[in-house]
Amino acid sequence: MELAPKKAYVSVRRKKQFAIIQPSTKDRLDVGLNIKGVAPSGIAGAAGSWNAMCTHRIKVEDEKTIGHELVDWIKQAYEQAG
Repeated sequence: MELAPKKAYVSVRRKKQFAIIQPSTKDRLDVGLNIKGVAPSGIAGAAGSWNAMCTHRIKVEDEKTIGHELVDWIKQAYEQAG
């Protein structure tokens, strides 16, 4: 896995980019994921026009969002990028 800092976010890559981590506001961090063929649900919403690479976006507004569900979504994106 490779982390590639950009101007506004950090790109996370395996063989291809599967996630971005972006500070979106003073109080929120957004995690964008590229997961084809999986409908957004739970904490993961549709990325829409937020970032062209991402299919899903998770808004991390407090420590309660950081847990098993977030890790499961990231694992799913990581596995598809292999």
